[in-house]
Amino acid sequence: MELSLVVIVVLCLFFFLAGFVDSVAGGGGLISVPAMLLCGLPPHVALGTGKFASTLGSLTSLWTFARNHLVVLRIAPAGFLSAFAGGMAGSALAMHVDSALLGKLLIFLLPVGMAISLFSGRLVTAEGELPERHLWLRVILMGLFIGAYDGFFGPGTGSFFIIAQHLILRMGLVRASATAKVFNLASNAGAFAVFASGGVALYSLGAPLAVANILGNQLGTRLAIRVGARMVRNFLYVALSLLLASLIYRFFLA
Repeated sequence: MELSLVVIVVLCLFFFLAGFVDSVAGGGGLISVPAMLLCGLPPHVALGTGKFASTLGSLTSLWTFARNHLVVLRIAPAGFLSAFAGGMAGSALAMHVDSALLGKLLIFLLPVGMAISLFSGRLVTAEGELPERHLWLRVILMGLFIGAYDGFFGPGTGSFFIIAQHLILRMGLVRASATAKVFNLASNAGAFAVFASGGVALYSLGAPLAVANILGNQLGTRLAIRVGARMVRNFLYVALSLLLASLIYRFFLA
C-alpha cells in the first residue's frame, strides 16, 4: 500500500496517544484500530500492523513496570503462555473472516471495548492476597479467553485484563495494570505471529507506528506509577467518539 507522509504522521500521533492511554488505563486499541481503518487500511492489515506496533509498545511498558517491582511474578509465566495461545487462536479466526464483514464487526465491537474501559474506572475494591483456590485455572482461563478476544479484535483488551485481575485475583489497580502488561504482551505477540505469517503486516508503516507507540507507553507508564489512570479516560472517550462516528460514516453511510 502507498500511504502519504501526512497519513503516516497522523497515524503516528494516534499511536502515541494509544500507547499513552493503554499503558495507564488499557484500551489503546480503541484509538489505534479505528484510526487505521479511517485512513483506508483494510481491516486485516490494520490488525496485523497494529499488533506489530503494540507488541513493541507493550514490551517497553512492561519493562518499566517491572523495574518498579509492580508486576506479580508468581502468575506471569502461566499468564504469558495462556495469553499467547489465546492471541494466536483469535487472530487465526480473524484471518478467515471476509474483510468487509470484519470491518463492520470491528465497529460493532468498539462500544463493547469502550464500555469495559469505562467500567474499569469505577472499580473500588481494595487490594488483597492472591486467592489460592483454583488460582492457576483462573489465570489460564483469563489468558486464553481474553487473549483470543485480543487476537480477533483487540481494543479494550488491556482493560479486560486489568478488570479480571482486579476482581478475580484481588489486585490493586496499579499492580493489576502492571501485571496485565504480561498478558497483553503475550496476546499481542501471539496474534502478530499469525498475522505476520499471513502476510498482512505492513512493516514499513509499522516501524514508525511502533516508535510512536513506545514513546506514548513510556510517558503513560511513568504517569500511571505516579498519578493513576483517572484523568486519562476523559480524553480517551472524546477521541473514541469522534473516531467511531467517522467509521460509521465510512462503512455504513458513505
